[in-house]
Amino acid sequence: MMDMNTENTASEREILRIKEVADRFKQNVGTVIVGRTDIVELCFAALLCEGHILMEDVPGVGKTSLARAIARSVKGTFKRIQCTPDLLPSDVTGIHFFNQKTGEFEFRAGPVVANIVLVDEINRATPRTQSCFLECMQERQVTADLETITLPRPFMLIATQNPIELEGTFALPEAQLDRFLLKVPMGYPTTDEEIQLLHRFQAAKPLEVIESIVTTSELLELQASCSRVYVDDSVRGYITAVARATREDPTMRLGASPRGTLALQQTSQALAAMNGRDFVLPDDVKRLAVPVLAHRLLLETSATVHGLGADAAIDRILSSVPVPVD
Repeated sequence: MMDMNTENTASEREILRIKEVADRFKQNVGTVIVGRTDIVELCFAALLCEGHILMEDVPGVGKTSLARAIARSVKGTFKRIQCTPDLLPSDVTGIHFFNQKTGEFEFRAGPVVANIVLVDEINRATPRTQSCFLECMQERQVTADLETITLPRPFMLIATQNPIELEGTFALPEAQLDRFLLKVPMGYPTTDEEIQLLHRFQAAKPLEVIESIVTTSELLELQASCSRVYVDDSVRGYITAVARATREDPTMRLGASPRGTLALQQTSQALAAMNGRDFVLPDDVKRLAVPVLAHRLLLETSATVHGLGADAAIDRILSSVPVPVD
């Protein structure tokens, strides 16, 4: 089937370690977030890829709680940025100030200098402030007063936005959306999940007692192991074909970028390892195509008028692109 005798492939011990931590992560975050194991699984895949997450949904469905639960599960530094129209780039990156005691200028780091950064309601920040996130999301560094400051590793930015209240908001540009590894909708809980939610939060506050299950150094090791999960040439060709199909589809004004192609491979490797496999299957690619690619696409106006969404467009592409069988 596959030639597994490749050099520098993740060992069985490394894969088992990733699966073990993934299971603990899902259980840990599950003490706060009722149900939505699929969303929690996607979030851990993003952690393994050191990618960024955009959570978009209506208020009150648990976006901020999920982001804080992810941060508490990783034993690292955590900062929160509440976006408003008067937020300045220097409020995010930090400033140089004159220390009268030492007689020298010193850098005071902004809240973006942390391992996990929650950017709440990112679309309420002005384009000028939103642009300051571009460098830190891609290069893992910030520039303040011509000085470049390297961000701590691992670095992950989790942004939330509300798609309903559009007054006083600024839509994220395509260049910024493309820097998010995944976009995940929370959705409403089922009836049973909502009843369980009432029971769980009646007298307790699980978010205040959630514990860390992985350190930053351990997470870096897991990320390195995850990058060595085997990807067969046939699967790599399938990933490329899916991405290129979005650019050639007549309903698309903007297809997936090469960064999106890379993201689809990286997240597929993470999902395979989380399921105890040291190789990627086409099913991994199918599972991740929508959360990885949908937010990177821009549909033609005619397609939008007829009710075609990015998710449906990707599903249609997946049904038309031949799946490797070997």
